[in-house]
Amino acid sequence: MTSRPILIWGAGAIGGTLGAYWARAGLPVLMVDIDAEHAKACSTVGLNITGPVETFRQVVPCITPDEVAGQFDVIVLAVKAQATEAAVKQLLPHLSAGGYVLSAQNGLNEIAISRAVGHERTMGCFVNFGADWLGAGEILFGNRGAVVVGEIDGTIGDRTREMHGWLRLFEPNAVLTDNIWGYLWGKLAYGAMLFATALTPDSMTANFEDPRRFVVFDRLAREVMAVAAARGVAPVGFNGFDPACFSKGASEAGSRASVAALAEFNRHTAKTHTGIYRDLAVRKRKTEVDPQIGVIGELGAEAGVHTPTIRHLVALIHGIEDGAEPMAFETFHKLIATAEAANHAHPL
Repeated sequence: MTSRPILIWGAGAIGGTLGAYWARAGLPVLMVDIDAEHAKACSTVGLNITGPVETFRQVVPCITPDEVAGQFDVIVLAVKAQATEAAVKQLLPHLSAGGYVLSAQNGLNEIAISRAVGHERTMGCFVNFGADWLGAGEILFGNRGAVVVGEIDGTIGDRTREMHGWLRLFEPNAVLTDNIWGYLWGKLAYGAMLFATALTPDSMTANFEDPRRFVVFDRLAREVMAVAAARGVAPVGFNGFDPACFSKGASEAGSRASVAALAEFNRHTAKTHTGIYRDLAVRKRKTEVDPQIGVIGELGAEAGVHTPTIRHLVALIHGIEDGAEPMAFETFHKLIATAEAANHAHPL
């Protein structure tokens, strides 16, 4: 293990939860967060993890970006996807020559990270546990979910095994893979569905259970799978999401079963709504829709794959962000019309 602390850049829902578990297990951890009040709480009274999984308070050293000094062998990036490039620019001077950056984020941020720090200094990570940042020093750990780590070139080495061991301190069932891109693309399809659930105030389970909305979830996943196939990626399933159920020509019965499984998985979490919903309805800030979902439309255009439902979803999320669209079923209904038209014009 490195003698230097693991630097976690972003101490919110994902980074903060990892940091609290690692610090409690005795790993040297230093967190970085732009919220000075949150950083102070973590460092003094401790980070309070609450929820049905486990409740505990753990002091974790945490500073603001301007206070970071020295270099680190392992930097875990856990900021919102739209903040990736700016964060990497800040952390790059603090990454040791032989060190690496692990992306514990949503989306395909490993692409941007590797461009900035180098392919060999980038490691991929897939997380699907439920957590919410509630305020300074407060994080809700709503449910356990899949945690996967792997090198972006498909190899498995000593450092990958070491990180896998660390992640198992948090999630005993964490997976070490040689196909991290498969998991990340699987999460993109599920992520597109989750963005659609944020078009209304309804819970994730209520969305997935509503038969009127199935056509949207089915079409979104099929569009993502089509783009992944065009790029030669074989997506991997997790927590009820089965990529094969949304591949070209897959039966509707199979995709309905997968959506039902997602409803069941989300029924057993204290995190009833997505972080996307919280960004829109609670924190009143921009979402990760462009780097997470918008990029699929861009990659689809490059591959000649039609993604009208993805593109309309991005536009509707921006509409809610800007106050032009209500967070209501009437907004979701617009996406239903698009999905039905897309199925007629471009069956997948």
